[in-house]
Amino acid sequence: MYRRRRRAYFVLMGVCIVLFVSAWAFVRLWSIPAAIAMCVVAMVIPPVAAMVGNRKGPEDRWWDEPAPRPGPPPGEARSGKDAAPGAPGPAGRTGDPESDAWWDELDGRKRRG
Repeated sequence: MYRRRRRAYFVLMGVCIVLFVSAWAFVRLWSIPAAIAMCVVAMVIPPVAAMVGNRKGPEDRWWDEPAPRPGPPPGEARSGKDAAPGAPGPAGRTGDPESDAWWDELDGRKRRG
């Protein structure tokens, strides 16, 4: 499936380049408004191509992550610096060393152990 998305991305980007080049190479000789319209269409293609190239399919495994750790019960708010969504729990550790280091740096704490 990755090959299909990649091929679609390159086809869309190829169409974009063909539209730009043909608009100003020879279409402008017959109609400036048509050349401008072609460029406007070509301008919309790269974001669409990026979305097509980066969408994930059901067979893709790169977005699979372990289930989130259970947080506090709904309606029970955290207090202090842990009040931000996604902040580490009351113990101050998430269990992920990279995330813990990021939170330590954000909070200005020295990394322990």
